[in-house]
Amino acid sequence: MITDTLQNLPRYRGLHKNLDLAIDWLQSHDLAALPNGRNEVAGDAVFINVMDADLRDAEGAAFEYHRRYADLQIDLTGAEHWGWAAAGAEDKPFDEAADVGFVTGPEQASGTLGAGRFALFLPGEPHKPSCRTPGCDRLRKAVVKIEML
Repeated sequence: MITDTLQNLPRYRGLHKNLDLAIDWLQSHDLAALPNGRNEVAGDAVFINVMDADLRDAEGAAFEYHRRYADLQIDLTGAEHWGWAAAGAEDKPFDEAADVGFVTGPEQASGTLGAGRFALFLPGEPHKPSCRTPGCDRLRKAVVKIEML
């Protein structure tokens, strides 16, 4: 897991070729101008899901994880709490087609997105996005899906 400001995102070039593609695209495009839904960057290697989302309570929420994709989470409006865990107990069987599994366990790190910050969750890292922050129950966000195989 990496969390930082969007201004510092270029520092992470070189970690993976598809992350480099995502960073280059983000440096030259306006995320706020994208429509809701899937937005193509480089086919299945890099794409962006934009959504308006109702936020949930962090307490008791399951962590999600992926095997194929990293999630680069960016809030476009509002702010969300995110949580991270080193590991967890399988909550539901992994869905290969959707590249998502769910685990439960203790939150071991957390933060707040919004105001020019991002969180990058790598494959296999249990993370809990889209949780309420004081005064924010709904937001618009972009999740850059980065294939890491």
